[in-house]
Amino acid sequence: MIRKIGIALALLLVLGAVSFFGFAPGIAERSMNKLDGEPLPQISAEARALHATLTIVDLHSDTLMWQRSLLAQGDRGHMDLPRLQQGHVALQVFSSVTKTPKNQNYDSNSAEGDNITMLAIGQLQPMKTWFSLFDRSMYHAAKLDRAVAASDGALVRVTDTASLETLLRERAKAKARPPVGAIFSAEGLHSLEGDIANLDRLYGAGMRMAGLAHFFDNELAGSMHGERKGGLTDFGRKVVRRMEELGMVVDIAHCSRACVADILAMARRPVVSSHGGVQATCKVNRNLTDAEIRGVAATGGVIGIGYWDGAICSTDPRAAARAMKHVRDLVGIRHVALGSDYDGATTVRFDTANLVHVTQALMDEGFTPDEIRAVMGGNALRVLQQGLVPMAQGGGRP
Repeated sequence: MIRKIGIALALLLVLGAVSFFGFAPGIAERSMNKLDGEPLPQISAEARALHATLTIVDLHSDTLMWQRSLLAQGDRGHMDLPRLQQGHVALQVFSSVTKTPKNQNYDSNSAEGDNITMLAIGQLQPMKTWFSLFDRSMYHAAKLDRAVAASDGALVRVTDTASLETLLRERAKAKARPPVGAIFSAEGLHSLEGDIANLDRLYGAGMRMAGLAHFFDNELAGSMHGERKGGLTDFGRKVVRRMEELGMVVDIAHCSRACVADILAMARRPVVSSHGGVQATCKVNRNLTDAEIRGVAATGGVIGIGYWDGAICSTDPRAAARAMKHVRDLVGIRHVALGSDYDGATTVRFDTANLVHVTQALMDEGFTPDEIRAVMGGNALRVLQQGLVPMAQGGGRP
């Protein structure tokens, strides 16, 4: 009898583990990466025709965080390769999220506690990723590499100007399903674990863009959502300099005001704000002031506008277009870009397969076809073509 009870308990434990590890990560993602279901406007024939000719670049998604295939059409989340192809995306920046604080909010977060540890365990990631932020980023890099290798040329890594130019040539001559480029980035460099040598290791793994901070202050910089919200530390300044030397684009998204000011003052290359909004149309603390917009433009950089409530105070694509219009009117069309934050625990109205809604919204806000081409990808390509060149091989600000 005791033996039967022991077997029954063991079976229950196995069933519980299978249930947790098999279903919990998917349930978690469905609860965080959502479409709000609100109605979208009709797409005009003119917008569809223009959209099909665009070279689209999105500067930020968090899809690598989730345990699902990048290559298969998903039934959750916002992005995968089939949906990138349907949306006519040419180049996607995939970010590595390695830590998020407990009770995450926009106002003030402690660096203590971490939501990603339980996600790593629940998704049965390698055990080393349970305890090391650096290993989490290396795992994400390897995951992206595996997807590229298994895609039969449909997804390609972009790590320098040569691979970027090759991607654009291949897309230009493809009659159907042109390849999609992938750039690897980081949502905060706490993944360096205090060791600048790890930056070179991440560069070796393909990382070509990185933000300094995420939702909490770290050893490099203050976060807009941290407790102290300070500027760059000495270590942070060394990391920014090394990023520029290597040919890694510096991202100010999530940085505190002081951090943004410090980066803009020392930048020798174009700087990006990969995903967010602007204070003029949405007064959320993470969004950029007009002075910060001017500072990014002075470096030759771009501002990626997102589609979720925290970025544009709405999920209406016209709200995103109005934020883009403000940047255009303030500093010029050359500094506007896309930064979706897809799969970043965001609720949006349309996924990447339906980016034509951004094209339509820009047309409705009075943008010209040439301006739309610049916003949807041309500006981001210019910055990447400059930023991916190591300092020893190229100049500084344009």
